[in-house]
Amino acid sequence: MLLAIDIGNSLIKFGLFDGAELLDKFAIATKRDYRFEELQFDRLQFADGRVLNVDTVMVSTVVPDLIDVVREASQAQFKVTPIFVDHGADFGLKINCDPPTSVGIDRLINASSAAKTYGTPVLVCSFGTATVIDAISKDGEFLGGIIAPGMKTMAESLHERGAQLPPIEITRPESLIGNSTASAIRSGVFNGHIAMVEGLIERFMSIGVPKKERLKPSLLPKVIATGGFAKLIATEVKAIDTVDENLTLDGLRLLAPTL
Repeated sequence: MLLAIDIGNSLIKFGLFDGAELLDKFAIATKRDYRFEELQFDRLQFADGRVLNVDTVMVSTVVPDLIDVVREASQAQFKVTPIFVDHGADFGLKINCDPPTSVGIDRLINASSAAKTYGTPVLVCSFGTATVIDAISKDGEFLGGIIAPGMKTMAESLHERGAQLPPIEITRPESLIGNSTASAIRSGVFNGHIAMVEGLIERFMSIGVPKKERLKPSLLPKVIATGGFAKLIATEVKAIDTVDENLTLDGLRLLAPTL
């Protein structure tokens, strides 16, 4: 069995696979000072009443501080040395970035996963700590993308830098016009983000597609959303075709035979 671990800035996500089947998944908050004992879980040993035999551990991380502790936890619990995906992996893509090593591993894993699962061309929209939109051409070329603050990051920044601006929960606002400071911030963060995402996707759609041919669905990229805010955003952005919460975990599974 394979254990996929996606270490993000906000969450560490775990996925247990038996072949292509995702048996179980869960997430914990990311902390940079975990001890290896804290990353050993009974849940990684049992699923559906059976004992699991993990023989492969695949890891994606954007938090280098946790590499050693994850390695130690994997060796202690499974007697397996984890594979940390790096830029030497065969993503099945031509990386059109200078240098290729400047691109976050999570972005490459998501792009590879989306291309293999949904075909190309494809746009991968990741909505988490940051909002990232990456473009993969019909020829399987990773063109690069954009990185902007995510909704929670925007809200926290306002609270931290504005002396009288309260913290808010990220939810869909009741109306566009807020009648309190908190509701105005919530509307600004949510609706502002939706407008940004819609506008950026529209701009991406025009890349490499002549204006007169943009109505041909076969020429336009599929739009795949993932990340913690993907479902919330996808309810408002009609251009999003699919929400795939397991895109990164499944991408780690798909990369396992190539490393």
